Amino acid sequence: MSKKTQKNQTILITGGAGYIGTVLTPLLLKKGYKIKVLDRLFFGKKPIQDFFNNKNYELIKGDIRNTNKNLFKNVHAVIHLAALSNDPSCDIDSSLTQSINYEGTIKIAKQAKQAGVKKFLFSSSCSVYGGGINVNLTEQSSLNPVSLYAKLKAMAEKKILQLADDNFAVIILRNPTVYGMSKRMRFDLVVNVMTLSAFEKRKIYLLGGGTQWRPLIHVHDLSRAFIQILEAPLKKVQNQIFNVGSNKENYQMFQIAEIVKKIVPSVIEKIPSDQDKRTYNVSFDKINKILNFKLEKTISQAIKEIHEGLIKGLIYGDIKTKTVDYYKYLITAEKLLKEISLNGKIF
Repeated sequence: MSKKTQKNQTILITGGAGYIGTVLTPLLLKKGYKIKVLDRLFFGKKPIQDFFNNKNYELIKGDIRNTNKNLFKNVHAVIHLAALSNDPSCDIDSSLTQSINYEGTIKIAKQAKQAGVKKFLFSSSCSVYGGGINVNLTEQSSLNPVSLYAKLKAMAEKKILQLADDNFAVIILRNPTVYGMSKRMRFDLVVNVMTLSAFEKRKIYLLGGGTQWRPLIHVHDLSRAFIQILEAPLKKVQNQIFNVGSNKENYQMFQIAEIVKKIVPSVIEKIPSDQDKRTYNVSFDKINKILNFKLEKTISQAIKEIHEGLIKGLIYGDIKTKTVDYYKYLITAEKLLKEISLNGKIF
């Protein structure tokens, strides 16, 4: 795709102020795209403040459940990242999760199609494989989601694929567990949180024996995958599902802990119980074969970057970096404000 063509294209990123979106956005801007971001801004504007002076960047504060066709004016493609993220977060309020992660997703997809958007890239998750019995799970493997988050991702995949036609290309990206540095840092993802724990407590907590499988990917590489699929010839990606990653990045939890321990001196403390029953080992042969997708980053590199950021005070594990805790804080704060406000005001 030529640079001239890219400059004529606007990409809408829902949830673009989040962990993935703040890494993906500068990569797209560098390639000459115009970026329109729709985000509820639960985590504030700070992660995206560096983009405000870019003439090709537009921020729309909004909710995917309350949008209209004007949002999609001149939009060539949608990268749909917006959701209540990760499995534990979605268990806080099931009805809220359903309305955002499923109903909101379907609404955005339908509106995009009606508005003439050409491509719709949906950020799904390898957690749809759930308690995978086998290893090397492919895009054709049976789904076995064990959490509400994963169940809604699987439902949304099926529904939006039904919208696809010759004029509306739907592509599903099943993402592994993401790790690495981001402007909207998260310390509720396994590599990141183990690194933080090793730094702050000199301990790494290993739940449930640590034999659970997780495929992993650096947030930079995941962002590259979105761009590669966005720019790929339609015949290669249209109405396809891709596991996004590399076979060499399937790890058991104890292996991840050992890698962190070597870089950030610490003790691994085993905790027998684990409420999280997910375990899945995923095949990434399809994306490698069809798109020749290769990784640029490693777990070790990310751990070193995060460790250095913590040492220098560039990042820290405050409540905003721990999604479940922050969502609970916002819900509690909302209830308190309703109780004490008068005519919509505190004072």
